[in-house]
Amino acid sequence: MKNKSKYIVFITGAFVTHHGWLPWKEFFENHGYICIVKPWPLKDGTASELRARQGQDTDLGLMQYSEVLDHYADIIRELPEKPILIGHSVGGLTTQLLVQRDLAVAGIALHPVPPQGVISFKWSFLKSVWKPLGLFTSARKTHLMSLAEWQYAFTNGMSLEDQLESYDQNVIPESKTVLRDTLSSTAHIDFKKPHAPLLILSGTNDHIIPASLNYSNFKKYKNSSSITEYKEFEETNHYVVSLPKWQRQANYILDWLGKYEI
Repeated sequence: MKNKSKYIVFITGAFVTHHGWLPWKEFFENHGYICIVKPWPLKDGTASELRARQGQDTDLGLMQYSEVLDHYADIIRELPEKPILIGHSVGGLTTQLLVQRDLAVAGIALHPVPPQGVISFKWSFLKSVWKPLGLFTSARKTHLMSLAEWQYAFTNGMSLEDQLESYDQNVIPESKTVLRDTLSSTAHIDFKKPHAPLLILSGTNDHIIPASLNYSNFKKYKNSSSITEYKEFEETNHYVVSLPKWQRQANYILDWLGKYEI
């Protein structure tokens, strides 16, 4: 396979700013790629700036997931060639959906939120997503993770000092509408459809998106002519993008891209 792309588009997940990708941008640029790191709509700002809008940003509260998908599709279409997509969490699901739209030469989904119909009944998953979904609350008000939620869903196993620092640097209000839409047909994947090479990464310590859920996601893909691969990393929680050992995943991705000359 010789379909090498010079471009990588990084796609952020829910609850956090896009700034966590900046070390990844530098890493892949040092290996010759041109990297694009853009926030979701209505999320261009620092974590503290965006947190200051909690409870006041109705536009973000009512934003739909289709708007996020189309936002990144527009970014991709402005490029001179199809890029590689690397996304985390909801950004991982976005990666899968944009690969399905044939907008990428390859997709890498880190701990992706599952597509429609792929579900887990693990307690850690249910506990982590119940409050953010806010099914019995108004969608007009965004959800801001508390420190306790962040500690459980993203940074379990880390020191209190690191949890506090990571919360201050990353956590922002989130649209409950977007999160609810990930359960809908907006997040539907045709698992039989041919697709560009796709790599799904998971972590053994992830509470909010357990490794077993990512494996179920991977196993749903049925097109035998398409490359779909899975890799599980030990001692990795949902804060994978910014963990001290994040280069384990970055180097694995780099080697995987080289393996298929992407």
